[in-house]
Amino acid sequence: MDLTYPPQYEDFRREVRAWLRRNLPARGHGLGGLEYDDPRRVERAKQWQRKLYGAGYVAMTWPKEYGGQGADVLTQAIVHEELVRAQAPPLIGQMGIQMVGPTLIQFGSEEQKRRFLPKILTAEEIWCQGYSEPNAGSDLASLQTRAELVGDEFIVNGQKIWTSNAQFADWMFCLVRTDPQAPKHRGISYLLIEMKSPGIRVRPLVQMTGERGFNEVCFENVRVPCENLVGELNQGWQVAQATLLHERNMLGAATTTQELFARLVRLAKLCTRQGRPAVEDPVVRQRLGALAMRVEAMRFHAYRQLTTTVLGRPRGIEASVNKLVSTELNHDITGCALDLLASYATQTSESKFAVDRGKWIREFMFTLGMIIGGGTSEIQKNIIAERGLGLPREPRVAPG
Repeated sequence: MDLTYPPQYEDFRREVRAWLRRNLPARGHGLGGLEYDDPRRVERAKQWQRKLYGAGYVAMTWPKEYGGQGADVLTQAIVHEELVRAQAPPLIGQMGIQMVGPTLIQFGSEEQKRRFLPKILTAEEIWCQGYSEPNAGSDLASLQTRAELVGDEFIVNGQKIWTSNAQFADWMFCLVRTDPQAPKHRGISYLLIEMKSPGIRVRPLVQMTGERGFNEVCFENVRVPCENLVGELNQGWQVAQATLLHERNMLGAATTTQELFARLVRLAKLCTRQGRPAVEDPVVRQRLGALAMRVEAMRFHAYRQLTTTVLGRPRGIEASVNKLVSTELNHDITGCALDLLASYATQTSESKFAVDRGKWIREFMFTLGMIIGGGTSEIQKNIIAERGLGLPREPRVAPG
């Protein structure tokens, strides 16, 4: 495992850093006080993605014929690292770029690639994910949303929940049951559904952070053209697993965790214990040291995974390790911050007593949700144990 980038990559890093200094939106990005789904916020976020894409820094590893740069993973890793370090706005089309885009490159038809991929990159079309249902979350294969093939269309009926961005998304990549008689991991298909189709109803769900990022989506006789099927009919589980792999890598970004921990250290220098900076307190230092070791371990694991990808080796269960480690570590970092803030921990941005503009309490709640989203920690541990370590499968207990 090599822990350094070759000189030409460091030259590229300086180029990206200089571009960000010239083009990064001002602190707050003009979005302060706007609701998550406010059209003004959505449009400004799209403008930022288009600007970044125009500079050639979006989806750099995608093939050139589909709008990418055909670059290697080291180049894209540098861009991601610099965006995080600069605290750049997140890309509003991340779900398209990181999840459905790579899935279409792997499984989509040529017509699907040329139709959808360019508009993903420019944020002209935003995507949401139709996986979870009220009775199919961790046990995703139990989903019941039906799609009946009638002529050259699928007729979709059912319900999805916890659907991020659905209230302003243009398209959904959706798992539907097309053969109810087949075993639950079979008989599932992967459809691309236009969100403006008649029969779709979206209801935002307010999270404990106060934001409206998640939604409930209901389908009533929604017509979807056959050409929007990705992969083979009734073979959608294989396609879905590829998408989940990309999602778990997206949620497991080591650089994001490093920056979060750096903010925690700055907070420990700002807060006090018995009239002295909290960072000088031996108990606080011990806790920070324990977190620092986990952050470093995660960083080295990220380098190992990057090396594996560069060498073209199979990635195995690394995506599950990323997702498990990063989400739990991020939550522990934010929990430490709340302990440092003590009685000021619950002050939100509206309070004049808020520290760091009240971000820590919001991030504590948000990171708790990330432990559940994209496959719970318990699911990831089972994957690691069974598929990675070869341990016996967990007994499946029949309902009732």
